[in-house]
Amino acid sequence: MVSLLTLFTNPILSSPSSCSSVTLFLHPPIPPTTVHFSLSSVSAFHPHEWFSISKFSKASRNELKPLFPQLGLRPTKHISIQCSCINSPANLHTDIGILFPFFRELGLEDKETELVLDKNPTLALTSLDSIRARVRSLLSLRIDSLTLSYLIIKCPSVLTAEEIDPFICFVRDVLENKIEPMQLKHLLATADPRFLVGFDKKVKLLLDHGVPSEKIGYVLNHVKLAKAVCLRPIEEIDRTITFFSPYGGIDLIVRRPEILNYNLESQLIPRIGFLLDLSGGDKDATGNVVRRLPMILSYSVEHLEGHVEFLRSFAGLNNQEIFKIFLVFPSVVSASKERKLRPRIEFLKQCGLDSNDIFKFLIKAPLFLGLSFDNLNYKLVFLVKIGYKYRTRDMAMAMGSVTRTSCENLRKVIWLFLSYGLSYSDIVSMSTKHPQILQYNHSSLEEKMEYLIEDMGREVGELLAFPAFLGYKLDERIKVRYEAKKKITGEGMSINKLLTVSTKRFSTKKKEKKLLHVVENLNCDEG
Repeated sequence: MVSLLTLFTNPILSSPSSCSSVTLFLHPPIPPTTVHFSLSSVSAFHPHEWFSISKFSKASRNELKPLFPQLGLRPTKHISIQCSCINSPANLHTDIGILFPFFRELGLEDKETELVLDKNPTLALTSLDSIRARVRSLLSLRIDSLTLSYLIIKCPSVLTAEEIDPFICFVRDVLENKIEPMQLKHLLATADPRFLVGFDKKVKLLLDHGVPSEKIGYVLNHVKLAKAVCLRPIEEIDRTITFFSPYGGIDLIVRRPEILNYNLESQLIPRIGFLLDLSGGDKDATGNVVRRLPMILSYSVEHLEGHVEFLRSFAGLNNQEIFKIFLVFPSVVSASKERKLRPRIEFLKQCGLDSNDIFKFLIKAPLFLGLSFDNLNYKLVFLVKIGYKYRTRDMAMAMGSVTRTSCENLRKVIWLFLSYGLSYSDIVSMSTKHPQILQYNHSSLEEKMEYLIEDMGREVGELLAFPAFLGYKLDERIKVRYEAKKKITGEGMSINKLLTVSTKRFSTKKKEKKLLHVVENLNCDEG
């Protein structure tokens, strides 16, 4: 039977010559024997700084044999042990005893407390008031009790490491607790407290480079604090920010703080270099791609090369064309080559498009490469139902247009045309001439059709000859020009000529017509 008391031996508390007394209860019962032994003999048995009698009692007989002779015992004897330390007869045990109910209040079980004390023996040398103060400081970071318990078990040094207090003060008082508790939990549980030193200087560097103070919390909450800040030298952080000056600078990092997670030399520089080579050395264009999709920097060079090579070999595009597609739709790099790119480009080929046509199509309708299969399938079936022939150029152009609208809006547009008396074949005829009518907002189309019929007094059939009418802005172009022309030439004017002539030419003609009209009126008056 083993006593619940635990003997701790520490060179700081006891010199090698110090002795402890152990009372041994031998079985079968004989008078108790008290044996004095030096701490050095215990250290020989248990080389760690701290020695636990509970571990002593669980050791195998073979492990105990070297120690028995020093204690005047034979290995065959069964023993129970009580112990005390000469140098600190009561204080140490009292402090440890107080820690157990204290940690119970924090949600730790006794077994967990034992584990914490074993992982961080310094707690036994730390006053309870100091530990309480550290707990209060951690809770002031908006860390809840459950998270605090997790941190104490995972990394007990949070209660004693001297680097913690300056870090807490900076986060709480200077940053005003802008770092989320979950971020702090991950940082404190994974990073050695020594790496918290200089955290304030690195944050100040970000602010000095132009991160707005109201955005610093967002930046710090979207990076891996240990990897991007604590473990990274301040010089490397500075070089990273400086490197991105031609490509969006600090604004790019504010938009996509995760950039700071990547290594400058082995990841960021090669990835920017690849895009720069693809652009033909155009830093401005490369910056545009990165600003449009900062997440592109999360892809490895090998991944980017794979997509470029696929577009080059399967779609027949050259580097210049591929980069232009990157400019309008950088998310192409996130699309699966086999599940999205290959079947969709194959569809365009089946519709009769060559590599030049495919390039023009993708520049106008890049979302064709990114939409879900269900979205495209719904629209494809819809177009076939209204009369488009499958695998034709007209079908491809119509698909390019409907990728820029929702399935619901497409359905309402078709219903609107039908409600005005147009047939499916009329809709196909109109959209073949002007595919964009399938993507226009249905409410805007209804306003223009109503104005055409009610205010201009025209027939809906005129849209069959000039469907592009529906693409002009109602208030800024259609109404203004119609009202201006109506006063001069009357209502019988061509809506095609009314809208397609340039603004400059329209203004000149309007002035000429007005002047001619004034002269005619003067002549009539003289007559």
